[in-house]
Amino acid sequence: MNHNTPLSPRPLSHLTDVQRRVLRADQLRAHGVSAARAAAQCRPGGPWQQLLPGVYVLHPGPVTSEERLHGALLYAGWPATGRAKAVPAQGQAHAEPPAAVVTGLAALALHRFSSAPPLLSLDRIELLVPRTRRLRSTGCVQLVRAHVMPGAEMIAGVPVAPVPRALADAVAVLDDAETVRRLLTEAVRCGHTEPAAVVRELTQARLLSRPHVVDAVDALLAEGRSIAEERLYAMVRGFALPDPLWNVDLRLPGGPHLGGLDAYWPEQGVAVELDTRAPRQSRSEGEEEAALWSQYSRKREALERLGITVVHITPKKLRECLEQQAAVVRTALMASAEREPAAYVVVLPR
Repeated sequence: MNHNTPLSPRPLSHLTDVQRRVLRADQLRAHGVSAARAAAQCRPGGPWQQLLPGVYVLHPGPVTSEERLHGALLYAGWPATGRAKAVPAQGQAHAEPPAAVVTGLAALALHRFSSAPPLLSLDRIELLVPRTRRLRSTGCVQLVRAHVMPGAEMIAGVPVAPVPRALADAVAVLDDAETVRRLLTEAVRCGHTEPAAVVRELTQARLLSRPHVVDAVDALLAEGRSIAEERLYAMVRGFALPDPLWNVDLRLPGGPHLGGLDAYWPEQGVAVELDTRAPRQSRSEGEEEAALWSQYSRKREALERLGITVVHITPKKLRECLEQQAAVVRTALMASAEREPAAYVVVLPR
């Protein structure tokens, strides 16, 4: 008997190829295979092998990375027995938190990170499970317990943690500074996520006390700002906006410093500032977010009292809706003709 042999009383035609090759004990019982019979099939020289407690591979040869991944999820209880589950499309978020989610390096490999090792080379597959689950790490499965399960993305038919959470779980077990830096910078450079989301997850995981992680975060933030600036330049060129003064500091004549801006149109009194806030201090996330936003607000209010319109743009908006952001800036530039001229300020290179 092998995975090509139909089991009774229920056929396997509704399952994918890997689901036919890897089955849980309760699934085998539904097909008329008792625990004793399954154990007999896994004897030395037999046609099956036991991959994990209660999880069987229905062939004697080497286990593939896909089979290990599917077997790990079966061990953790996904999909739930007897429940019909509609599988979302590739990359689509799962409607409800699954019983287990692939995370860590295995998840990054599924997200196609070039700096993550391939699935087959990983000794263990990390699975994120609710902290209340009575389940132990064993074999190739390393459990990571979560107070709140994240929404999963479906990749290759399996639930996978979002990139920021997968990065945090990977970084938690890595002590190689160069590997951590490559993973974090690739996340931003290749458009998987935004720096603020990664820093938020690292902060919640209490990983910013590690010097090599702090260094990697500095590189991540620098990479994120550089990419956002390039997209801002591309927006101005691509949508034929007037050329601004780039990266400038504003001061009142003989007075105080008003702050730095990423782009400034002095004739129209319009400024663009990239909102790259990424809280990572010792205070709670909410307090840090509030403090950073307060700084932005005070600066914006001071400039608008002088008649300067400030447009805040986030890196995420530049990545996802560039045309819309260009329209916002164009509207601000056109509206300048209908208001009083801005106060005179000194413009200096930043």
